[in-house]
Amino acid sequence: MQDKEKMPFTDHLEELRNRLIRCFIAVGIGFSISYFFKEEIFDFLMKPLLQVMPSDNKLIYTGLPEAFFTYLKVSFLSGILVAVPVILYELWMFIAPGLYKKEKTILMPIVFLSSFFFIGGALFGYFVVFPFGFKFFLSFSSDSIKALPSMREYLSFSSKMLLAFGFVFELPLFITVMARMGLITVDFLKKNRKYALLLFFTGAAIITPPDVVTQIMMALPLMLLYEISIIGAKIFKKKIENE
Repeated sequence: MQDKEKMPFTDHLEELRNRLIRCFIAVGIGFSISYFFKEEIFDFLMKPLLQVMPSDNKLIYTGLPEAFFTYLKVSFLSGILVAVPVILYELWMFIAPGLYKKEKTILMPIVFLSSFFFIGGALFGYFVVFPFGFKFFLSFSSDSIKALPSMREYLSFSSKMLLAFGFVFELPLFITVMARMGLITVDFLKKNRKYALLLFFTGAAIITPPDVVTQIMMALPLMLLYEISIIGAKIFKKKIENE
């Protein structure tokens, strides 16, 4: 059952405000810690590009404050990642009182698995897609054309790509939860496999840069994740039938 005692709406707003404040404090602490290691963090982020660039090439910045603000953004993004456990905990504690007992038992695994799949997708983009993608982009350099990527452009591109791969790797969890709720079935997933394939390549073409290499490298994992989703839907379907 849900909690019998219902909180007034103003109390819910007060609780939400307090939890948001704690989340902001956690992000602020993460930002402060990350700023001390801003160069190391950005160097780690640049490594896939630098490994495929000529040894005499380096990233540049074209505006005087560009390097400073780039380091601020890197520290902020890193601070959010550091604060993710606190953010997820506060989210869980805010939602938990309004859930049924069975729903509470499944929410924490969902929170853990969503973090796991998101980090896994980001790591896949960093270690697998970035080296091949950057090598492809740099292949257009010639004696008269030289790549001079700037810090701001690289941070914008890499952060968008890492977030994109992180979110698309949430597909198995998303589909499994929908199956658990009875919104979709295993037969539906199998029957519409060919449409899902078309959707994956279309979505990859929109999300990734306009080249075939990165599009395929995003679409292929999505196909595999879709098959994993079908397995997850089967498992949870059996659990529902046995309840």
